[in-house]
Amino acid sequence: MESWSVEQVCNWLKLRNLGELVPKFREEEISGAALLALNDRMVQQLVKKIGHQAVLMDLIKKYQQQKSGLESLTYCCETASQKFPEVISGKNLKSFFVRQRMLQWTSSYVLPDFPYDVKCILAEKKCPDHSMRIRMIEFLQADMTKYLEGSLYPNSQQYNIVVNALLQAYPFLDEDGNGFLLWKRALKDRFKYVRRPIEDDEQVLRNKCKFGHRRGQSTKSSFAENTLGDVQGQVEEDPAHVKGSAMDLHIKWLNQEYMKTQRNWEEVENRMNVTIEIRRKMISDKAPLKDVLRLFPFLRCPYQLFREFQLLTHMDIHKKTVEILEIYSENILSLYVVRNNPINVMLQENLKQHTEEDVLKYMKMTAACLLLPEVFGDDSSLFAAVNEEVKAVTPVLEVKNPFNVNSCEFALYIEREELAQLDDCTMALAALVAAFHVFDIPCPKRIHRTLNFLESLVFEVRNPASLP
Repeated sequence: MESWSVEQVCNWLKLRNLGELVPKFREEEISGAALLALNDRMVQQLVKKIGHQAVLMDLIKKYQQQKSGLESLTYCCETASQKFPEVISGKNLKSFFVRQRMLQWTSSYVLPDFPYDVKCILAEKKCPDHSMRIRMIEFLQADMTKYLEGSLYPNSQQYNIVVNALLQAYPFLDEDGNGFLLWKRALKDRFKYVRRPIEDDEQVLRNKCKFGHRRGQSTKSSFAENTLGDVQGQVEEDPAHVKGSAMDLHIKWLNQEYMKTQRNWEEVENRMNVTIEIRRKMISDKAPLKDVLRLFPFLRCPYQLFREFQLLTHMDIHKKTVEILEIYSENILSLYVVRNNPINVMLQENLKQHTEEDVLKYMKMTAACLLLPEVFGDDSSLFAAVNEEVKAVTPVLEVKNPFNVNSCEFALYIEREELAQLDDCTMALAALVAAFHVFDIPCPKRIHRTLNFLESLVFEVRNPASLP
């Protein structure tokens, strides 16, 4: 670029959708060398539109970084050839060159030059729509392939570097903190889409055979290609850990079965058993809850949530919760600290309207459940929202009309979104405790004493916590 004439620079601007700048560049006689010498102040004087300023500076910066990387690479190869002349030769030289280029790209990856309309949207900090996202992913995939010397199999670190570069440049693309896995999964899906019809590339055919595809046979898109994302990358990189194709089938079956009204619960439990390792891996790696539930929707079903808890702890959480409320409800309601609490006042008013023993017992257990945070001096808003909007992001219960036998509703919320509808207070309390463990969510300090009391009884510790 340093040796370009003014006319070559103008042609370069036209190719970059910056044709509006050509008359000014001709007037100021901006050659290739002058272009690379421009600083921010000069660009502001030369170019009036902010969008064009940003694009031009970005292009200059990228060229300078690529030039710097190439000079560094050349120096590295020359140095290595002087130190190890017998090694850096022939095929070894090519291999060394590729490794060094990969190292350079890994340490200073620069995003590709997106189309002009995409750059305008990004410059305005607007989230792109679906079609524009696809175009961005296509450009990222093509750019990665170029730097990978044509390879269509990036490793997990390379995916991470590219997605991190994208989100650092445009932080607003990281929607609710969940953008990283979404963009990474979309990028992986694009590579898989490109690889699928290829029948004449040696590396692609070798990997298709390795993962169970026949030579020359096109494969259908698996469920994991569309949804598995980061977990699938871990499967591909460590085939001994779990059979990726078999895992795809289990997850696909679970998602299809979840959509049915009549479900084969025995088979659901079998397949949830088989997939527990990959599920726990996702949760321990802090994968977004939305991604976990997208792959394993049966965790929204209360009894599957309880079963997951039992697989982890060997404890029947629902049975234990029923026992706790039956044993402690009368003691809780008799405590002075809850005597004038609105929940207790509401309970006393409703008790007068019923005489059935079962109904009275159920209403007392419901009140005892909702009063637990008050007993321990904890923040009740982190435990249950009674007839009001859920505000906590940690697991919390939503309770409507708690003492109306015909219209009471219980639901478990996580991250302000409903996870499951629940039948009664015992199921609700069990689901709340189970959610913290199953989804590996730290307990807020302002509700710690209440949960500690419940967990000490559930896990049957030698000296369980007691009521104040």
